[in-house]
Amino acid sequence: MFRVTLLLIATMLLLLANTAVADSELTATVDRNTIGVDETLNLRLRYSGKESGGQPDFELLEQDFDILSRQQSNQYRVINGRAESYVEWMLTLAPKREGRLFVPSLHLHGQVSDAIPITVTEAGSAPDSEDRKAFLEVELDKEQLYVQEQLLVKVRLYTVIGLHDISTEPLQIPGAHIEKVDEQRYERRINGVGHAVYELTYAIFPESSGKLRIPALTYVAVAGRRDPFSLFNRNTQRLRLRSEAKEIEVLPKPDSYSGEHWLPAASLGIVQSWSQDPDSFKVGEPITRIITIRAEGLRAAQLPPLPKINVDGLKTYPDQPQQDDQAGANGISGSRIETTAIVATKPGEYRLPPVTLSWWDTKSGRQRVTQLPAFRFTVSGTPAAMGSNGSPTALPGPARTSQLPAENFWRTLAIAAVASHLLWIFYFWWFRRHLVAPAPVKPKKITPDARRQAEQLLAAAENGDPAQLQDGLKNWLQARWPDLRGKSFQEARGILDFDELDKLHALLDNALYVQPPRPLNRQQVGILVRRLLKRERKRMNNKRAGALPELFT
Repeated sequence: MFRVTLLLIATMLLLLANTAVADSELTATVDRNTIGVDETLNLRLRYSGKESGGQPDFELLEQDFDILSRQQSNQYRVINGRAESYVEWMLTLAPKREGRLFVPSLHLHGQVSDAIPITVTEAGSAPDSEDRKAFLEVELDKEQLYVQEQLLVKVRLYTVIGLHDISTEPLQIPGAHIEKVDEQRYERRINGVGHAVYELTYAIFPESSGKLRIPALTYVAVAGRRDPFSLFNRNTQRLRLRSEAKEIEVLPKPDSYSGEHWLPAASLGIVQSWSQDPDSFKVGEPITRIITIRAEGLRAAQLPPLPKINVDGLKTYPDQPQQDDQAGANGISGSRIETTAIVATKPGEYRLPPVTLSWWDTKSGRQRVTQLPAFRFTVSGTPAAMGSNGSPTALPGPARTSQLPAENFWRTLAIAAVASHLLWIFYFWWFRRHLVAPAPVKPKKITPDARRQAEQLLAAAENGDPAQLQDGLKNWLQARWPDLRGKSFQEARGILDFDELDKLHALLDNALYVQPPRPLNRQQVGILVRRLLKRERKRMNNKRAGALPELFT
C-alpha cells in the first residue's frame, strides 16, 4: 500500500511538471521560407508563460537580417472556459545576402525557440517573381566612359500597388562627384500591365580611371492601406526593394589628346557680346565685353579661365567670373561667364586675338576645337596723355567728366560704391535699433500672380533694362511675400537677406546711380534671377519633402 501511494505521488508530480512545461513555451514561425534578396519576410515569436517582462535577444538575428520593424502585443483570451495569455512579437526581416540563412534559436525565461532555415535567392528569381508588385531598375547611359566625363544613372521604381512611407538611402560613390539632376513620374506598360514609375536621374563624374562601381540602392516602403483597428496592420506589407549593383570601366585621358585642358563634353560653345555697338568705341569710354562658355555634360567648375587680353593701347578691368550649373534630363550643362571692361587710350584699329578651346567630343569619341574668331574694331577720339608709368593720365568720357583721368574714374566709382553700401548698412542698423523689428515675413502659397510676376522678372532680366529690372524685382517680392507691400526694394532686401538680392542691388546701383552708368551684364543678371527663383522653389519643396509622389499614395 505504501508503494502504491509513492507511485501515485510520483505520477502526479510528473504530470504537474509536464503541465508547467506545456504552459511555458517560446515558438517562432515565418510566413515564407523562400524569398528573393530584395524581399522581406514576417517573423512571429510567441511566448506563453507565467513570467512577465523582458524580451528575446535579437542580436544573433541581426547577423543575417535587417530588422525593418518590430511590434509587441500582450494577448489574453478564454477558449472553452480555459484562460490563455501570451506575449507576441511581430518582426519584418530583410535578408542581408543570398544563400541559405537561418532565423536562429531565440531565448526567453529559460525557453528556446527552434531555428528556421530560410532560402534567399537572387533579386527577382523567387517563385513569385512574375507577380512582384514593386521592383527597382537601374540603367546607365553608356557602357564605358573617360575620366571626368558625365555618366547618367537612372533609378526607376515600378509599382502596381499603392506605396507610402517611401524612404531610400542617398547614392554615394567614393572618388566621384554626384548630383541628382532630374525626377519624373509617368506610367509604363509591362507585359500589358500598367505600372506607375518614379524615376530619379543622377549625374556622376568619376575623378579617376579604373572600375567604377554603382552600389545597390535600397528602397523601403509600405504597401497597402493602414487599418487603425488592426493591431499589427495586417492589411499592410513592408517592402524592401534592392537594385542590382553595376560596374563600368572608366578610361584615362587619351594619349592622342593635345588640348591644354581636359574637357570631355557632349557639346561646347563660346559666345561673345558687347554692352554697346562696337562701331561707336571712343577713346576713354569704357565698354564691356562678355564671353560665355557653355558645355553640355560638364560642370561649370571644370571650365577653364580665358586668357587675359594683352593689346597695346587697351586697358582691361576684368570682373569675377560667374559660374552656373543647369540640371535637366540630359544631365549638367555648365556655363562660365567672364566680363571685362575695356578702355582704349588712343584711337586706331585694334584686334582682339581669337579664343580657342580644345575639348573631347564624348558623342563622336574624338578631339575637337571650338574657336571664337579674332575681333577687329576701330576707336575714334583724341589720344590720352600718358603718365610716366605708361598709364593714361586723362581720358575723355561723357560730357560731365570729359577730362576725368581713367584711374581717378575707377577710384571714384569704387569709393561711391563703398560709400553707398556703408550708408545702407548704417540705415538698417539705425532702423532696427530705433524702430520696432518687423515681424518675420512668411512666404504664402505661390499664387498665379506670383507666377506671372516671376515670368515678368525673367523677361526683364533678359531685356537688360535697369529700371524695368528694379520694378520687376519689387513686384515679384511683393506678390510672393504680401507682407512686403508698401516697402521699397532696399527694405525688402534687408528683411529677406538673400545673397542674390544683394548682388542685384549692387548691379542696379552701378547702372542707375553711378556716373557714368555701367551697363548691366545680362548674362550675370539672368543667372542671379534664375538662382533667386530656384532658391525660393527649393525652399518651398523642402517644406513639402515629407509629401509622397503623386503616383504613390
